[in-house]
Amino acid sequence: MHISEGVLSGPVLVSGAVLAAAGTAVGLKKIDYDRIARVGILSASFFVASLIHVPIGPASIHLIMNGLVGLLLGWAAFPAILVALLLQGVFFQYGGITTLGVNTIIMALPAVICYHLCAPLLNKGRKVTLAAAFACGFCAVLFGAVIVGLALMFTEEGFLEVATLVVSAHIPVMIIEGLITAFTVVFLQKVQPSLLPAFNISSRRSTAAGKNNVEPHEPEAHKK
Repeated sequence: MHISEGVLSGPVLVSGAVLAAAGTAVGLKKIDYDRIARVGILSASFFVASLIHVPIGPASIHLIMNGLVGLLLGWAAFPAILVALLLQGVFFQYGGITTLGVNTIIMALPAVICYHLCAPLLNKGRKVTLAAAFACGFCAVLFGAVIVGLALMFTEEGFLEVATLVVSAHIPVMIIEGLITAFTVVFLQKVQPSLLPAFNISSRRSTAAGKNNVEPHEPEAHKK
């Protein structure tokens, strides 16, 4: 879903750059030392997944993996995706430098939205977990395709047909991404559940409950 250089209008490019900068700033604040390696690995996975792409007008279709990146990183998906898109633009001319902000919003914003919608459902039972993981992968691509359409339509009304084509062309990608995300979540539940947000949410709740249940120490009796 990379949008190429020279397609979007100035106001759309500026708006995308401002929103991407804001999201990246929030994401950087969310990254602690222990998560740096995870962010780097998922950024590399996103980079590799997007290498094989098929041009569709001013955009292209390819595996994205933004739903999985968002599910495992939350707001940290913004800097991870931004770095991957920057490297793709510099080395392979996918997208571009002027469209970097818009392309980041197209892929990172849906990732964060799907994280907040689906992460709390990952510990609600196997069926709910599978459905939530599939929905995360599916909807992250769907929302991204819709943002592509909106960016094209705000640039020129004549892009309406192209925007519709972009969304329609990504339907197979949505299904594939949903299946990959669901499979990955099930696998991680078995081998490394601490990587999943539901595990971290449960751990924080257990810790908070434990602290609340600690009985205060009674003051020692004063010596006479």
